Amino acid sequence: MAFKPLHDRVLVKRVESEEKTKGGLIIPDSAKEKPAEGLVVACGEGARKDSGELIEMSVKAGDKVLFGKWSGTEVSIDGEELLIMKESDILGIIEDAAAAAAA
Repeated sequence: MAFKPLHDRVLVKRVESEEKTKGGLIIPDSAKEKPAEGLVVACGEGARKDSGELIEMSVKAGDKVLFGKWSGTEVSIDGEELLIMKESDILGIIEDAAAAAAA
């Protein structure tokens, strides 16, 4: 993929939602909501302060993130549906439970 976000923008791929509930009920396609979590594919360099100093990004490629339901702009790059959003639209990073326990 030949796309690099600029400034404090992030390219995110949505994570597919579950087909079943925890109780085993199958969710029909018409009832599914777009998931509000995804994987960071690429990041820009970061925003700049008024002084010109670079503000480093808090997320990096490969991070699993949670974002607002209506965040970002949907784009299709190389036939893949992705979102471009500002880093401030990301609510947080979802850590793997095993990795968090080891830290």
